[in-house]
Amino acid sequence: MEEELAPHADEWEQLGRFPDEVFRRMGSLGFLGLTVPEDYGGQGRDYWSTVVLAEELARSGNGGVAMAIIVHTDMAPTPIVRFGTEQQKRDYLEPAVRGTRIACLGITEPEAGSDVAGIRTRAVRGRDGWVINGSKTFITNGVRADFCTMAVRTSGSPADGHDGLSLFLVDTDLPGYHVTRELDKLGMRSSDTAELHLEDVHVPERALLGAEGQGFQQIMWELQGERLLAAVQAVATAQLTFERTVEHVRARDARERSRGGSDARRHRLVDVATAIEACRRLVYDCADRWNRGVDATLEIAMCKLASARTSQQVAQEALSLHADDGGLEGSPIERAWRDARLLRIAGGTDEVQREIIARSMGL
Repeated sequence: MEEELAPHADEWEQLGRFPDEVFRRMGSLGFLGLTVPEDYGGQGRDYWSTVVLAEELARSGNGGVAMAIIVHTDMAPTPIVRFGTEQQKRDYLEPAVRGTRIACLGITEPEAGSDVAGIRTRAVRGRDGWVINGSKTFITNGVRADFCTMAVRTSGSPADGHDGLSLFLVDTDLPGYHVTRELDKLGMRSSDTAELHLEDVHVPERALLGAEGQGFQQIMWELQGERLLAAVQAVATAQLTFERTVEHVRARDARERSRGGSDARRHRLVDVATAIEACRRLVYDCADRWNRGVDATLEIAMCKLASARTSQQVAQEALSLHADDGGLEGSPIERAWRDARLLRIAGGTDEVQREIIARSMGL
Protein backbone atom coordinates (compact mmCIF):
# COMPACT_ATOMS: atom_id res chain seq x y z
CA MET A 1 0.00 0.00 0.00
CA GLU A 2 2.66 2.47 1.02
CA GLU A 3 5.16 1.63 -1.73
CA GLU A 4 2.96 0.99 -4.77
CA LEU A 5 -0.30 2.86 -4.18
CA ALA A 6 0.28 5.81 -1.84
CA PRO A 7 2.72 7.61 -4.21
CA HIS A 8 -0.12 7.93 -6.76
CA ALA A 9 -2.80 9.15 -4.34
CA ASP A 10 -2.77 12.78 -5.52
CA GLU A 11 -2.69 11.87 -9.21
CA TRP A 12 -5.60 9.42 -8.98
CA GLU A 13 -7.62 11.82 -6.87
CA GLN A 14 -7.32 14.48 -9.56
CA LEU A 15 -8.08 12.04 -12.37
CA GLY A 16 -11.09 10.63 -10.54
CA ARG A 17 -9.95 7.10 -11.38
CA PHE A 18 -7.18 4.63 -10.64
CA PRO A 19 -5.88 2.06 -13.17
CA ASP A 20 -7.55 -1.34 -13.60
CA GLU A 21 -4.07 -2.76 -13.23
CA VAL A 22 -4.38 -2.26 -9.47
CA PHE A 23 -7.00 -5.03 -9.40
CA ARG A 24 -4.81 -7.37 -11.42
CA ARG A 25 -1.75 -6.61 -9.30
CA MET A 26 -3.63 -7.26 -6.07
CA GLY A 27 -5.09 -10.42 -7.58
CA SER A 28 -1.62 -11.71 -8.45
CA LEU A 29 -0.58 -11.14 -4.82
CA GLY A 30 -3.57 -13.12 -3.55
CA PHE A 31 -5.26 -10.14 -1.86
CA LEU A 32 -8.62 -10.33 -3.69
CA GLY A 33 -9.80 -13.68 -2.38
CA LEU A 34 -8.52 -13.93 1.17
CA THR A 35 -11.62 -15.71 2.49
CA VAL A 36 -12.59 -17.42 -0.79
CA PRO A 37 -12.10 -21.23 -0.73
CA GLU A 38 -8.89 -22.42 -2.32
CA ASP A 39 -10.91 -24.46 -4.85
CA TYR A 40 -11.81 -21.15 -6.49
CA GLY A 41 -8.38 -19.53 -6.37
CA GLY A 42 -8.73 -17.95 -2.95
CA GLN A 43 -6.64 -18.21 0.20
CA GLY A 44 -9.25 -19.98 2.31
CA ARG A 45 -8.53 -17.85 5.37
CA ASP A 46 -10.85 -16.55 8.08
CA TYR A 47 -12.44 -13.12 8.40
CA TRP A 48 -9.49 -11.61 10.27
CA SER A 49 -7.54 -11.61 7.00
CA THR A 50 -10.21 -9.35 5.53
CA VAL A 51 -9.92 -7.06 8.57
CA VAL A 52 -6.17 -6.79 8.00
CA LEU A 53 -6.68 -5.98 4.31
CA ALA A 54 -9.28 -3.30 5.07
CA GLU A 55 -7.02 -1.73 7.70
CA GLU A 56 -3.97 -1.68 5.48
CA LEU A 57 -5.88 -0.28 2.50
CA ALA A 58 -6.03 2.96 4.47
CA ARG A 59 -2.26 3.15 4.00
CA SER A 60 -2.84 3.72 0.30
CA GLY A 61 -3.69 7.26 1.37
CA ASN A 62 -6.75 7.19 -0.84
CA GLY A 63 -10.23 6.35 0.41
CA GLY A 64 -11.50 5.80 -3.11
CA VAL A 65 -9.03 2.99 -3.76
CA ALA A 66 -9.95 1.34 -0.46
CA MET A 67 -13.66 1.60 -1.20
CA ALA A 68 -13.36 0.18 -4.72
CA ILE A 69 -11.22 -2.77 -3.63
CA ILE A 70 -13.51 -3.71 -0.73
CA VAL A 71 -16.58 -3.58 -3.00
CA HIS A 72 -14.76 -5.94 -5.34
CA THR A 73 -13.54 -8.35 -2.65
CA ASP A 74 -16.23 -8.41 0.02
CA MET A 75 -19.46 -6.90 -1.25
CA ALA A 76 -20.22 -7.94 -4.82
CA PRO A 77 -18.63 -11.45 -4.79
CA THR A 78 -19.51 -12.67 -1.28
CA PRO A 79 -23.09 -13.67 -2.22
CA ILE A 80 -21.57 -15.83 -4.98
CA VAL A 81 -19.49 -17.71 -2.39
CA ARG A 82 -22.54 -18.38 -0.24
CA PHE A 83 -25.38 -18.73 -2.75
CA GLY A 84 -23.76 -19.35 -6.14
CA THR A 85 -23.77 -22.49 -8.25
CA GLU A 86 -20.57 -24.24 -9.22
CA GLN A 87 -20.75 -22.69 -12.68
CA GLN A 88 -21.31 -19.18 -11.28
CA LYS A 89 -18.27 -19.58 -9.06
CA ARG A 90 -16.16 -20.60 -12.05
CA ASP A 91 -17.49 -17.86 -14.34
CA TYR A 92 -17.56 -14.94 -11.87
CA LEU A 93 -15.83 -15.69 -8.58
CA GLU A 94 -12.57 -17.10 -9.94
CA PRO A 95 -11.84 -14.20 -12.35
CA ALA A 96 -12.81 -11.71 -9.63
CA VAL A 97 -10.23 -13.31 -7.33
CA ARG A 98 -7.61 -13.00 -10.09
CA GLY A 99 -8.61 -9.36 -10.73
CA THR A 100 -9.34 -10.05 -14.39
CA ARG A 101 -13.07 -9.34 -14.04
CA ILE A 102 -14.09 -6.35 -11.92
CA ALA A 103 -17.27 -6.54 -9.86
CA CYS A 104 -19.84 -4.01 -8.68
CA LEU A 105 -22.90 -4.29 -6.44
CA GLY A 106 -26.20 -2.93 -7.72
CA ILE A 107 -28.67 -2.21 -4.92
CA THR A 108 -29.27 1.56 -4.65
CA GLU A 109 -31.78 3.16 -7.01
CA PRO A 110 -32.92 6.74 -7.61
CA GLU A 111 -36.04 6.06 -5.51
CA ALA A 112 -34.65 3.30 -3.27
CA GLY A 113 -31.57 4.15 -1.27
CA SER A 114 -31.51 2.95 2.31
CA ASP A 115 -34.99 1.42 1.84
CA VAL A 116 -34.21 -1.81 -0.02
CA ALA A 117 -37.92 -2.64 -0.12
CA GLY A 118 -38.37 0.26 -2.56
CA ILE A 119 -36.40 -1.42 -5.37
CA ARG A 120 -38.24 -1.01 -8.69
CA THR A 121 -35.78 -2.54 -11.17
CA ARG A 122 -37.67 -5.59 -12.41
CA ALA A 123 -36.85 -8.93 -14.01
CA VAL A 124 -39.61 -10.85 -15.81
CA ARG A 125 -39.34 -14.31 -17.26
CA GLY A 126 -38.76 -14.62 -20.96
CA ARG A 127 -38.59 -17.63 -23.26
CA ASP A 128 -34.93 -18.34 -22.50
CA GLY A 129 -34.29 -16.59 -19.16
CA TRP A 130 -35.12 -13.17 -17.78
CA VAL A 131 -35.54 -9.61 -19.10
CA ILE A 132 -34.43 -6.79 -16.79
CA ASN A 133 -35.53 -3.16 -16.88
CA GLY A 134 -34.71 -0.39 -14.43
CA SER A 135 -32.04 1.93 -13.06
CA LYS A 136 -29.33 1.91 -10.40
CA THR A 137 -27.30 4.77 -8.98
CA PHE A 138 -24.27 5.45 -6.75
CA ILE A 139 -22.72 2.17 -7.94
CA THR A 140 -19.05 1.93 -6.94
CA ASN A 141 -16.92 0.38 -9.74
CA GLY A 142 -20.00 0.81 -11.94
CA VAL A 143 -18.18 2.53 -14.79
CA ARG A 144 -15.49 -0.11 -15.21
CA ALA A 145 -17.22 -3.25 -13.90
CA ASP A 146 -17.38 -6.44 -15.97
CA PHE A 147 -20.33 -7.80 -14.01
CA CYS A 148 -22.84 -6.60 -11.45
CA THR A 149 -24.35 -8.50 -8.54
CA MET A 150 -27.74 -6.87 -8.86
CA ALA A 151 -30.86 -6.78 -6.68
CA VAL A 152 -34.07 -6.69 -8.71
CA ARG A 153 -37.76 -7.34 -8.20
CA THR A 154 -39.06 -10.60 -9.67
CA SER A 155 -42.58 -10.33 -8.25
CA GLY A 156 -44.88 -7.86 -6.51
CA SER A 157 -44.22 -4.15 -6.14
CA PRO A 158 -42.54 -1.81 -3.62
CA ALA A 159 -45.92 -1.68 -1.87
CA ASP A 160 -45.42 -5.37 -1.02
CA GLY A 161 -42.32 -4.55 1.00
CA HIS A 162 -39.39 -6.95 1.10
CA ASP A 163 -41.10 -9.83 -0.71
CA GLY A 164 -40.31 -10.57 -4.33
CA LEU A 165 -36.65 -9.48 -4.50
CA SER A 166 -33.97 -11.63 -6.13
CA LEU A 167 -30.26 -11.39 -6.95
CA PHE A 168 -28.82 -11.73 -10.45
CA LEU A 169 -25.33 -11.78 -11.92
CA VAL A 170 -25.50 -9.39 -14.87
CA ASP A 171 -22.70 -8.99 -17.42
CA THR A 172 -22.16 -5.34 -18.22
CA ASP A 173 -21.49 -5.89 -21.93
CA LEU A 174 -25.02 -7.14 -22.62
CA PRO A 175 -27.18 -5.16 -25.06
CA GLY A 176 -29.36 -2.66 -23.21
CA TYR A 177 -26.98 -2.29 -20.23
CA HIS A 178 -25.89 1.35 -20.15
CA VAL A 179 -23.66 3.49 -17.94
CA THR A 180 -25.68 6.67 -18.28
CA ARG A 181 -23.57 8.90 -16.08
CA GLU A 182 -20.30 8.87 -14.12
CA LEU A 183 -20.96 10.67 -10.84
CA ASP A 184 -18.63 13.36 -9.51
CA LYS A 185 -18.39 13.07 -5.72
CA LEU A 186 -17.25 15.17 -2.77
CA GLY A 187 -15.05 12.39 -1.37
CA MET A 188 -13.45 9.10 -2.43
CA ARG A 189 -13.07 10.66 -5.83
CA SER A 190 -10.70 8.07 -7.28
CA SER A 191 -13.36 5.34 -7.12
CA ASP A 192 -15.57 5.46 -10.19
CA THR A 193 -19.26 5.73 -9.31
CA ALA A 194 -21.97 5.20 -11.90
CA GLU A 195 -25.59 5.68 -12.72
CA LEU A 196 -26.89 2.67 -14.66
CA HIS A 197 -29.90 2.06 -16.86
CA LEU A 198 -31.08 -1.34 -18.06
CA GLU A 199 -33.44 -1.52 -21.01
CA ASP A 200 -34.67 -4.99 -22.00
CA VAL A 201 -31.46 -6.66 -20.84
CA HIS A 202 -31.76 -10.39 -21.52
CA VAL A 203 -29.98 -12.68 -19.07
CA PRO A 204 -30.06 -16.48 -19.04
CA GLU A 205 -31.79 -18.53 -16.35
CA ARG A 206 -28.39 -19.33 -14.85
CA ALA A 207 -27.92 -15.61 -14.03
CA LEU A 208 -30.26 -15.98 -11.03
CA LEU A 209 -28.10 -16.06 -7.89
CA GLY A 210 -29.61 -18.32 -5.23
CA ALA A 211 -33.34 -18.92 -4.93
CA GLU A 212 -35.90 -16.68 -6.57
CA GLY A 213 -37.59 -14.38 -4.06
CA GLN A 214 -34.84 -14.69 -1.44
CA GLY A 215 -33.05 -11.50 -2.43
CA PHE A 216 -33.96 -9.49 0.64
CA GLN A 217 -32.51 -12.08 3.01
CA GLN A 218 -29.40 -12.32 0.84
CA ILE A 219 -28.99 -8.53 0.79
CA MET A 220 -29.45 -8.23 4.55
CA TRP A 221 -26.75 -10.85 5.08
CA GLU A 222 -24.39 -9.07 2.67
CA LEU A 223 -25.04 -5.70 4.29
CA GLN A 224 -23.89 -6.97 7.69
CA GLY A 225 -20.42 -7.67 6.30
CA GLU A 226 -20.47 -4.42 4.29
CA ARG A 227 -21.26 -2.33 7.38
CA LEU A 228 -18.64 -4.06 9.46
CA LEU A 229 -15.97 -3.41 6.81
CA ALA A 230 -17.06 0.22 6.59
CA ALA A 231 -16.39 0.43 10.33
CA VAL A 232 -12.98 -1.21 9.92
CA GLN A 233 -12.10 1.29 7.19
CA ALA A 234 -13.37 4.19 9.30
CA VAL A 235 -11.16 3.28 12.25
CA ALA A 236 -8.13 2.60 10.07
CA THR A 237 -8.53 5.92 8.27
CA ALA A 238 -8.98 7.74 11.56
CA GLN A 239 -5.80 6.10 12.87
CA LEU A 240 -3.78 7.23 9.84
CA THR A 241 -5.20 10.76 10.13
CA PHE A 242 -4.30 10.79 13.83
CA GLU A 243 -0.72 9.69 13.13
CA ARG A 244 -0.26 12.41 10.52
CA THR A 245 -1.68 14.98 12.92
CA VAL A 246 0.66 13.90 15.72
CA GLU A 247 3.63 14.39 13.39
CA HIS A 248 2.38 17.84 12.44
CA VAL A 249 1.74 18.90 16.05
CA ARG A 250 5.17 17.69 17.17
CA ALA A 251 6.88 19.66 14.43
CA ARG A 252 4.78 22.70 15.23
CA ASP A 253 5.50 22.43 18.98
CA ALA A 254 9.21 22.18 18.26
CA ARG A 255 9.02 25.47 16.40
CA GLU A 256 6.89 27.18 19.05
CA ARG A 257 8.47 25.72 22.20
CA SER A 258 9.56 29.09 23.50
CA ARG A 259 6.00 30.39 23.37
CA GLY A 260 4.46 27.29 25.01
CA GLY A 261 0.76 26.60 24.53
CA SER A 262 1.13 22.96 23.45
CA ASP A 263 -0.80 21.40 26.36
CA ALA A 264 -4.20 22.09 24.80
CA ARG A 265 -3.16 20.43 21.54
CA ARG A 266 -1.78 17.41 23.40
CA HIS A 267 -5.01 16.98 25.33
CA ARG A 268 -7.06 17.17 22.16
CA LEU A 269 -4.87 14.45 20.66
CA VAL A 270 -5.42 12.30 23.75
CA ASP A 271 -9.18 12.60 23.31
CA VAL A 272 -8.86 11.62 19.65
CA ALA A 273 -6.68 8.60 20.46
CA THR A 274 -9.14 7.44 23.12
CA ALA A 275 -12.11 7.69 20.76
CA ILE A 276 -10.28 5.72 18.06
CA GLU A 277 -9.26 2.98 20.48
CA ALA A 278 -12.82 2.64 21.82
CA CYS A 279 -14.15 2.15 18.29
CA ARG A 280 -11.34 -0.25 17.42
CA ARG A 281 -12.29 -2.49 20.36
CA LEU A 282 -15.93 -2.46 19.27
CA VAL A 283 -14.89 -3.30 15.70
CA TYR A 284 -12.71 -6.20 16.82
CA ASP A 285 -15.48 -7.57 19.03
CA CYS A 286 -17.90 -7.51 16.08
CA ALA A 287 -15.28 -9.04 13.77
CA ASP A 288 -14.83 -11.88 16.24
CA ARG A 289 -18.59 -12.52 16.34
CA TRP A 290 -18.84 -12.40 12.53
CA ASN A 291 -15.87 -14.73 12.20
CA ARG A 292 -17.55 -17.27 14.52
CA GLY A 293 -20.88 -17.01 12.72
CA VAL A 294 -22.63 -15.39 15.69
CA ASP A 295 -25.51 -13.01 14.91
CA ALA A 296 -24.38 -9.46 15.64
CA THR A 297 -26.96 -7.29 13.89
CA LEU A 298 -27.27 -4.91 16.83
CA GLU A 299 -23.54 -4.72 17.55
CA ILE A 300 -22.59 -4.19 13.89
CA ALA A 301 -25.09 -1.35 13.55
CA MET A 302 -23.62 0.26 16.69
CA CYS A 303 -20.13 -0.37 15.37
CA LYS A 304 -20.84 1.22 12.00
CA LEU A 305 -22.60 4.22 13.54
CA ALA A 306 -19.90 4.93 16.13
CA SER A 307 -16.90 4.31 13.88
CA ALA A 308 -18.14 6.37 10.93
CA ARG A 309 -19.03 9.30 13.17
CA THR A 310 -15.70 9.07 14.99
CA SER A 311 -13.80 9.00 11.70
CA GLN A 312 -15.38 12.27 10.62
CA GLN A 313 -14.87 13.82 14.06
CA VAL A 314 -11.20 12.83 13.98
CA ALA A 315 -10.84 14.36 10.50
CA GLN A 316 -12.52 17.54 11.72
CA GLU A 317 -10.19 17.78 14.72
CA ALA A 318 -7.17 17.08 12.52
CA LEU A 319 -8.25 19.82 10.13
CA SER A 320 -8.38 22.24 13.05
CA LEU A 321 -5.02 21.17 14.47
CA HIS A 322 -3.35 21.53 11.08
CA ALA A 323 -4.65 25.10 10.86
CA ASP A 324 -4.28 26.62 7.40
CA ASP A 325 -2.15 23.74 6.06
CA GLY A 326 -4.88 21.15 6.59
CA GLY A 327 -7.47 23.01 4.58
CA LEU A 328 -5.40 23.25 1.41
CA GLU A 329 -6.97 21.41 -1.48
CA GLY A 330 -5.11 18.16 -2.10
CA SER A 331 -3.65 17.81 1.38
CA PRO A 332 -4.05 14.35 3.00
CA ILE A 333 -6.04 15.87 5.86
CA GLU A 334 -8.44 17.70 3.55
CA ARG A 335 -8.92 14.46 1.59
CA ALA A 336 -9.53 12.47 4.78
CA TRP A 337 -12.15 15.02 5.84
CA ARG A 338 -14.00 14.65 2.53
CA ASP A 339 -13.67 10.85 2.40
CA ALA A 340 -14.94 10.41 5.96
CA ARG A 341 -18.37 11.80 5.10
CA LEU A 342 -19.12 8.97 2.68
CA LEU A 343 -18.56 6.37 5.39
CA ARG A 344 -21.63 7.76 7.16
CA ILE A 345 -23.71 7.05 4.05
CA ALA A 346 -22.38 3.87 2.38
CA GLY A 347 -23.85 0.63 3.68
CA GLY A 348 -26.70 2.49 5.36
CA THR A 349 -26.80 6.02 6.74
CA ASP A 350 -26.47 6.98 10.40
CA GLU A 351 -30.24 7.19 10.53
CA VAL A 352 -30.63 3.63 9.24
CA GLN A 353 -28.18 2.33 11.84
CA ARG A 354 -30.12 4.14 14.57
CA GLU A 355 -33.36 2.52 13.39
CA ILE A 356 -31.75 -0.94 13.44
CA ILE A 357 -30.43 -0.32 16.93
CA ALA A 358 -33.77 1.02 18.15
CA ARG A 359 -35.70 -1.98 16.81
CA SER A 360 -33.15 -4.44 18.21
CA MET A 361 -33.51 -2.80 21.63
CA GLY A 362 -37.30 -2.81 21.44
CA LEU A 363 -37.47 0.98 21.55
